[in-house]
Amino acid sequence: MTNKPTKNNTSSSHRKNERNKAEELVKSRELDQQEELSIRIDTLVELLSEKGIINKKNYINNVMMRIHETSKAKSFDECDEI
Repeated sequence: MTNKPTKNNTSSSHRKNERNKAEELVKSRELDQQEELSIRIDTLVELLSEKGIINKKNYINNVMMRIHETSKAKSFDECDEI
């Protein structure tokens, strides 16, 4: 039995070559800590939402409210310092 290139082997090899070329074209850059943390949290929220542990919409609303409250509190603190 010889290893003749079959259509599946050839197309699979072709896809690998194309993928390697694409990877060479795309250069990655280092993420800063804030970007990495944001990606980690987004991924965690997605996983928890998919498993039904949290409600993603409620989570997003709670986060937005907390961000607004914190921003407002910092603004008041800065006004008090003046």
